[in-house]
This record gives sequence, C-alpha cells and structure tokens, in this order.
Amino acid sequence: MALLDELMQADTAGDSMSDKKWSRKDTRSISREMNENGVSICPNSVGQLLKHQKYSLRVNRKSIAETQHPERNRQFELIADFRKRFEDASYPILSMDMKKKELIGNFRNQGRAWSREPEDVNQHDFRSYASAITSPYGLYEPVQNRGTIIIGLSADTPEFAVDCLDTWISELGWTAYPSMKEILLLCDSGGSNGYRPRFWKYGLYHTIARGHGITVTVCHYPPGASKWNPVEHRLFSFISMEWAGHPLRSLDTMIQYIQGTTTKTGLKVTALLNERKYAKGKKLPDRLFKEIPISNHSELPAWNYTIGPN
Repeated sequence: MALLDELMQADTAGDSMSDKKWSRKDTRSISREMNENGVSICPNSVGQLLKHQKYSLRVNRKSIAETQHPERNRQFELIADFRKRFEDASYPILSMDMKKKELIGNFRNQGRAWSREPEDVNQHDFRSYASAITSPYGLYEPVQNRGTIIIGLSADTPEFAVDCLDTWISELGWTAYPSMKEILLLCDSGGSNGYRPRFWKYGLYHTIARGHGITVTVCHYPPGASKWNPVEHRLFSFISMEWAGHPLRSLDTMIQYIQGTTTKTGLKVTALLNERKYAKGKKLPDRLFKEIPISNHSELPAWNYTIGPN
C-alpha cells in the first residue's frame, strides 16, 4: 500500500544482508496515522500488512542500537523534516555508507543459489589469495529509488568517501538534477563519512561545495542507528541477495551482479570503479580545518551542519 510505504519511509531499519526490516512505530501509531490520512484500518490489520512486507516489529532491538542516545528520537525527527524539505524542493537526497569489504577470488559467498551442482570454492578465506580486496561504497537516492556503488580497491577513508560523492555528481548527478543547487546527505555517525573526521568535512568544502558550486547539508544518524540509513536496507540488502551463494571470482562478475540488482519497486543500480590509492591515518592541520565555512545547525549541531561554496 502506497500510503503505508510513505508513512514508514523515515521509520524503517533493515538488514544489509537480507530483506528483513524493522519499524520504530508500533501498530497503533501506524493505524492512527493511516486513519488521519483517510484510510480506515485497525492495528491488527496493520500488523498483517507489515508482516506481508517482511517487517518485524520490536524484534532484535539490541542488534539495531545497543545504546540509546538521549537525543536519538529528536534526530530522527530532524532527518524526516530535512528529507521532506529537500524532496519538496526537488533537490537530491543521498543516503551514503560503506558496504562490507568483499574478497575477489574463488571464495565462498554466504547464502544459497539455485544450481544443479554446488560450486567448489577455497577452504579458507585468506586475504592473500584474493586478486583484489574491494571497498564497495553505496550512494542511494530514496526518492528516485536509484543506487550507485563505487567499487574502491584501496582503504575506506574520508577522502575516498568524498571522491565517491564527487564521482556520483559528475557522472550521474548533474544529468539527473540539472538545476541542483543544494544536496542533502544522510550518513552514519561513524566511519569515513562520520561526523568526526576532519578530512570528510574538508573534502565536502573543497571538492563538492567549491568544486561544483553546491551547498551541502549533512544529517548523521545517531550512534548505533546505522540500520535506519536507507542505503542499508534499500540497496545493500538487495545486492547481497543478488550474489548470495555465488563466488565473486572477478571484478567484472561483481559489477555484473551489482548492475543486475533490481526489485519489484523498480530499483536500478549503477556500478563504477575507483582504482585510486588512499592513505590511512592522514591528519588535517588546524589552519586548513578553519578554512571550512561550516554552519552547525541550532539543534544537535554535531550531527547536523551545512557547508556552502563560500
């Protein structure tokens, strides 16, 4: 049901390796919201609809967030507000994150595949046996239901994350959004695009804001809430299911599986390669960090900020 999907957009979490999903709302809240929108439905019927769409209410909660930040719910509300504001303005919204590293070679891949005979793979997943160790970085457009995977062959660093965004804007973004003046990024609180790395913010300023003349707004999900980031359950999960049980013996094979990923709702995925080498542990001097014209928002400023071109 379209109304249910719309109401659940900002309140859905999911497993990046399967199609399992969770909801922050209970059935009574969803029933009340649907009735307010002109659809008469009881909580029990809501539960049946959610079950049909593979939701599990209040299940495995600890696996989603081991700690509850006191401002967790407020941040979810702010993210929902920003998403609506950018969607109404027809500006791009990107959910971004790094998928787990994948070994290229004759290695066992989790899951089962429909085949006449099981495929023989290496007994051990030693990295030294891999022809490449990939860093698949995902950028998902929740409004357009489009995904992009940038396959890195080096370390997952803030510079790599910024380059992935730069590649998306240059290769796909300007074509899809020719009048783009602003962009909203939904990111986890940790990792290469977390709210702490200085090189992430420095790259957003020099490479994205100044390089493309775009104002960048970033909203980070609270600690322990990465599964609520749409890229996890609306992109990564379907890619994992696409290649489940199939060894990724070459980069071409990996790219074919990524680009062959689709869903009943029309998901389309593009795969691109980034062969640049990135050094870990680089430090940004204070003088360079002070160049960034960062505007921290009035509410939860560590997790919400805007960086303009000037």
